[in-house]
Amino acid sequence: MKPPASDHHEIERFEQGLDSFDPAVRRESLLALMSMIDAGSVDLPEAADILNLHCHSFFSYNGYGYSPSHLAWLGRKHGIKFMGIVDFDILDGVDEFLAACEITGVRGTAGIETRVYIPEFRHAEINSPGEPGIAYHMGVGFVRSSVVDSARGAFVEIRNQAVQRNLQIMARVNRFLTPLSLDYEADVLPLTPSGYATERHMVQKIAEQSFDVIEEPIRFWAEKFGESRDLIERIVEDPNLFQNYLRQKLMKRGGVAYVQPEGESFPSVEVFHEIILAENAIPCSAWLDGTSAGEAEIERLLSLLMDKGVAAINIIPDRNWNIPDEKIKAVKLEKLYHIVDLADSLDLPIIVGTEMNSFGQKRVDDFDAPELNPVKEQFIKGAYFLYGHTRMEMLWGMGYQSQWSHNYLAGRKAKNDFYEAVGRLIPPAVDFEQLESKTDKTPHQVLQELHKKIKE
Repeated sequence: MKPPASDHHEIERFEQGLDSFDPAVRRESLLALMSMIDAGSVDLPEAADILNLHCHSFFSYNGYGYSPSHLAWLGRKHGIKFMGIVDFDILDGVDEFLAACEITGVRGTAGIETRVYIPEFRHAEINSPGEPGIAYHMGVGFVRSSVVDSARGAFVEIRNQAVQRNLQIMARVNRFLTPLSLDYEADVLPLTPSGYATERHMVQKIAEQSFDVIEEPIRFWAEKFGESRDLIERIVEDPNLFQNYLRQKLMKRGGVAYVQPEGESFPSVEVFHEIILAENAIPCSAWLDGTSAGEAEIERLLSLLMDKGVAAINIIPDRNWNIPDEKIKAVKLEKLYHIVDLADSLDLPIIVGTEMNSFGQKRVDDFDAPELNPVKEQFIKGAYFLYGHTRMEMLWGMGYQSQWSHNYLAGRKAKNDFYEAVGRLIPPAVDFEQLESKTDKTPHQVLQELHKKIKE
């Protein structure tokens, strides 16, 4: 049922408030939207077994400008049962997102992504195109934005390394774009809610400022890149296409500001895992599409990473099957099925999502697509598992990495099965806060007590 025009206007107004840089405005807007649901002004679908556990929020970069609160609302609005944020290099959005998921009744999870150096694969491209030995890598199942004292130094260093890389890129871009010049702190950081910028923020400001301060911007860009004015005119008609074009020309491999990274520019897997494990979260490998030299050796790569602590794997399904070229699609789809089978055999839960760090990416994967039908159950199992870990860690410090888990759950499969069972059992809106600690209970007893509480 479509809401009346007046209610529709209010919904739009509050949804805009969800992306304010003021956290109080975001919370008030979310509560107002939930009040409209309670009053019957908004008719929303029931939650279905669909999910997006890899959403970048505006704390790193979201292609739609969505805050953590907006992502939680997106899940409630569209009946998406599981939502998860994964921001680059920071955990700033975790507290807000998990609180917003409690308010909206969405099953929420939170993680972090960065690039690491894997010296054992220093001669092979892995999942960062054109960058041998460098890999996008993740931690999932965080339950708070702050980190313990023992991990704070390493965490700050990862962020500082990212900032230094940005400053170096900005300096090279400015030299190339003269007379256009950006100040990182004055021009770029104000685009962010907590002072952490990415390449995409820099590109956004470059695109905007070129039309604000350059007298003939079409001519400017045509001359800088040696392109025809007609081509530039067509590209700038779509602001998102224009920004992607600039990022490719300026900052990606082959671009004027690109410098082949050295391993020392990135943290080691071990250092990143120290931070993840200090927070009782779960180290998570990231799969691209299986076509690189490193991912062609995925069995060896996963064995190496599992020895270092990896206990889950992330996949972005859409880029593995939703491909216009049928030949390329066939290859990548076969590799997708292979990695899912391999993860299953290794007892690695699979965490999937669409990223949303570029405009046009889907809000949720299409599990009804025939190509995903053979693997969707593994994706759903992974979501229940990660949500179950998150709830147990939030409530009693009894998540996947806890001492209780190590004492009572022998091996990955036992842990996977238990936390998946918890995830299927506990809805997000049930209040467990007053229940006594369960660290003296067996897994069977824990499940029995949770089941009893839910039936009350």
